[in-house]
Amino acid sequence: MIIGYARVSTKDQKLDAQLDALKTAGAEDVFSDIASGAKSSRPGLDKMKTHLRKGDTLVIQRLDRLGRSMKDLVDWMQWLEDKEVKFKSLDDGIDTSTPGGKLVFHIFGALAEFERNLIRERTRSGLKAARSRGKIGGRKRVLSEKDQKRLKTLYSSGEFTIPELMEQFSCSRATLYKVVKGKY
Repeated sequence: MIIGYARVSTKDQKLDAQLDALKTAGAEDVFSDIASGAKSSRPGLDKMKTHLRKGDTLVIQRLDRLGRSMKDLVDWMQWLEDKEVKFKSLDDGIDTSTPGGKLVFHIFGALAEFERNLIRERTRSGLKAARSRGKIGGRKRVLSEKDQKRLKTLYSSGEFTIPELMEQFSCSRATLYKVVKGKY
């Protein structure tokens, strides 16, 4: 079965051209969304995922209709490959049912892996350089040592509710509990 997916970002935009292209490509069922491509969970997209079966073909007009980042697209391609679902992007000329389409798919995967490795390398290098200059990563602590001791004492006394303590110390519930449990 050929299943189509279309997406526009705002209500001002129209799905008509995408829907026409998908129907022309033979899509029997078409799912759509009016939502940003930055959102990984969208109602039409989520529903479409539940309808795809082994041997189906997912058809979209352009890659950016499915996801905005290379990582999103590669994750999608991997998910489709795991489910044994073919993929076709009409405007981009990608069709994983052909040898050339599979090659493009694998090139995308290799580029994404390369990108992840570069990011990892840069992060490690940056952290190492910062440590050598005496910098410690992470956010600044909200509570001083003195405030932490006072918070523990007031919490133990039972005189204040959690929301009262959070307001008094201008901290989140998570921070409050980390301090109380000695994990701050």
